[in-house]
Amino acid sequence: MKLTVFGATGGIGQEIVRQALGAGHEVTAVVRDPARFTVTGPRLTVFRSDLSDPAALHAAVDGRDAVLSGLGARNRADAGTGIAARLTRAVLRAMEPTSTRRLVVVSAAPVGPVPEGQGVADKAMLAIINSVLKDVYTDLRAMEAELAASATDWTAVRPPKLTDKPVTGRYRRVIGGNPPRGRTLARADVAHAMLATVDDPATVKQGVGVAY
Repeated sequence: MKLTVFGATGGIGQEIVRQALGAGHEVTAVVRDPARFTVTGPRLTVFRSDLSDPAALHAAVDGRDAVLSGLGARNRADAGTGIAARLTRAVLRAMEPTSTRRLVVVSAAPVGPVPEGQGVADKAMLAIINSVLKDVYTDLRAMEAELAASATDWTAVRPPKLTDKPVTGRYRRVIGGNPPRGRTLARADVAHAMLATVDDPATVKQGVGVAY
């Protein structure tokens, strides 16, 4: 497949690029600063952009089988500016006049529904997390609203707390919900899950919860 990856210098974005190249896909990595991007490969094209001009991004997304986005807030201050929603809006505008319709983005588990059977302690912890990271999840909910209003065949992959462990390919997945008592997932496995949804029609226009 021909894939474009936004947020390719981030932890999840770089993993998407590495795994996609390893699977034999052709990848266009959209980055703001190529000096921060260390992945290499014969099927890799690096496209420099700060996403400020969606029209300039048409060439990065046109004719691709899918677009994957690791875009999001790096910290709570970024989230307060609505960065995930704003950058995703630029991606959507770039895709509008093209033939590319498949879009897979990373969101977060608290944006999805509380799983059935969730214990009292888990619900209390979730309430605390939602309170502390309110701006982050408000931003991600706005991002998902942008997706829902778009003409794309989108999927929002929603992991819980992220870690930097190696890819395993072994995790639970719930379409339209979240795995009960799902507390962590490696960034590498988030990337694995995102790539796995690209050609899965059951995940189109759905949030997908993933966790160990």
